[in-house]
Amino acid sequence: MRCSTCSYLECALQSRHGEYVTACTETFRRVSSKHMAYGLVEMERARIELEAHRSVCLSAVAAAAIKHSLVPAA
Repeated sequence: MRCSTCSYLECALQSRHGEYVTACTETFRRVSSKHMAYGLVEMERARIELEAHRSVCLSAVAAAAIKHSLVPAA
């Protein structure tokens, strides 16, 4: 079962990433480097919020434990 907060924060991060990529295009870069910097800050803020939530989210911790147990030891 997926946590709805995780899903929401993942969507927010994807959205911010898309906005940042758009801001980095040549047209926007010439118009406003401030817009590009704002996009980067917002993308990083979304990433940090997602990581912070995942550190305490039971479903994210359980998914990471399952993923870790499926990786064969070298």
